[in-house]
Amino acid sequence: MEDFWLYLKLGFDHVLDWNAYDHVLFLTALVASYTFQQSKKVIWLVTLFTIGHLVSLAVSAFGLIRVESSIIEFLIPVSIIFTAVYSIFTSGKPKGKINLLYFITFFFGLVHGFGFSNYFNMLAQGNDNPLFMLVEFALGIELAQIIVVFIVLLLGLIVQNIFRFSKRDWILVISSLVLGMTIPILVGNWIF
Repeated sequence: MEDFWLYLKLGFDHVLDWNAYDHVLFLTALVASYTFQQSKKVIWLVTLFTIGHLVSLAVSAFGLIRVESSIIEFLIPVSIIFTAVYSIFTSGKPKGKINLLYFITFFFGLVHGFGFSNYFNMLAQGNDNPLFMLVEFALGIELAQIIVVFIVLLLGLIVQNIFRFSKRDWILVISSLVLGMTIPILVGNWIF
């Protein structure tokens, strides 16, 4: 049981690490256009991210795929920027049942999982059951993401209802802030 809490906390801290706030930026851009009434869609998006993260950690942990870390470190801010720009261009427009955001979210989960895979692989060395580690870690990620999502949705509710921002303005402002914070990360990881 001690190991369970260790890996759950590791996943939780992985998302909420202020030195690596790319998770929070992505989640903010991802859910800025949603409300509490759309919680079911939001939970699906967040869970898709976790599944992508879990898949890439698993294939890396079992030695099936290795990806150059410089490519991953470049793709992380690219996917955040893409999500923020997508939110800006689709703000105020109705979204279909399955939209591009679901695929972006899963892809970002894959990318980010590969970004964490080297550290995770070091932890998994000598562990009898890395599959349990993966699941425990994924649960920690999911819990932390739900907290971030709740905060973003709550801020959106406050800004839109108390300060009378339109939903479109909220999306534009929050997505622009995410863009402004992510561009330096992209420049710092530029591979071309």
